[in-house]
Amino acid sequence: LGRLRAEMAKMELDACVLFDAVNIRYATGARNMQIFTSRNPASRYAFIPLEGKVVLFEFPGCAHLAAGSLADEIRPSVCASAVAADHRQEEIAAKWADEIADLARGMSRIGMETATIWHQRELEKRGFNLFDAQRAMERARAQKSEEEIMCIRESIAATDAGVAKLRDAIRPGISENELWSLLHQSIIAAAGDYVETRLMASGPRTNPWFQECSPRPAEDGELVALDTDVVGPFGYYADYSRTFYCGKGAPTNRQRTLYGLALEQIRHNAGLLRPGMSFREIAEKAWRIPDEFADNRYFVVAHGVGMTGEYPYILHKQDFDSAGYDGVLRPMTTLCLESYIGGANDSEGVKLEQQVLISKSGVETLSNFPFDESLTAREF
Repeated sequence: LGRLRAEMAKMELDACVLFDAVNIRYATGARNMQIFTSRNPASRYAFIPLEGKVVLFEFPGCAHLAAGSLADEIRPSVCASAVAADHRQEEIAAKWADEIADLARGMSRIGMETATIWHQRELEKRGFNLFDAQRAMERARAQKSEEEIMCIRESIAATDAGVAKLRDAIRPGISENELWSLLHQSIIAAAGDYVETRLMASGPRTNPWFQECSPRPAEDGELVALDTDVVGPFGYYADYSRTFYCGKGAPTNRQRTLYGLALEQIRHNAGLLRPGMSFREIAEKAWRIPDEFADNRYFVVAHGVGMTGEYPYILHKQDFDSAGYDGVLRPMTTLCLESYIGGANDSEGVKLEQQVLISKSGVETLSNFPFDESLTAREF
């Protein structure tokens, strides 16, 4: 909450209205139906003034869940979503805006996250100048406390246990969905929240990347690749990727080559990071992706990570001027270093990712789940 208010002050925001379930949890400590309220953002929100009382508008009947949070007051939400209000949506949004305007009396600059178009229009009718609250939120979340690092370590430990179960179950004939369910079961049993994506694929579905798991059975001699994307214990992210070999035979030279290049990219980029580097400098010095793999490259060199994927996105050199932004790598920042290696003519690809902590002295790897030894020996 203190870090958010510091960023609000830099942006000269008098208050923020938060709808994102993760941001509400970050600022207040209150958690409730994370996925449902992310899909229905108008059902739950928080008013965060630069100074003064924090008011959490909780889903009806759920006020007791916020006991012990940083909210000074808990009120029932006024839900102006289409499903809750139908043709009365504008009318209900006006009631919502009246309540927010009363809390924001004497204020002018309000940061706001996306809810519905009616929320924005009704506040603007009442004379408020609205700004995107996301930048303040992302900058605040980028700097981690020692307690947050502890939470991240707990989440990674729980995820490691789940990935181990998944890895040990890989065999010809098992479906991608069945494998992926083992990670989910393990995470929930360890008091984790949920898995944000379904990024696991086998064989030809590993190239290109971003194909989510399916009923397809893994076959002997194939690669199985995954990206954890786990929101684990305490709501913190464990985000790393591994690629495994399926079967009892030996991987092909091409599979080893792809794997070796991905591992080289991760290790090179981890080795160059240090506090004080600019994002542009990282992009300039990052591992050069061979031309045959450039078109299928992962879209960032690295990205921030905390409660989810976060600021910053550090783009590749060839993308930096068109879509990137500069900044400075600060201590107590957590990043994920990304690699995807799979060419247009390859039947498979390799996805690797490491989660790291930027400390005052350098870089600490947080995701220490082992790589597949059968794939680490390579030929070029």
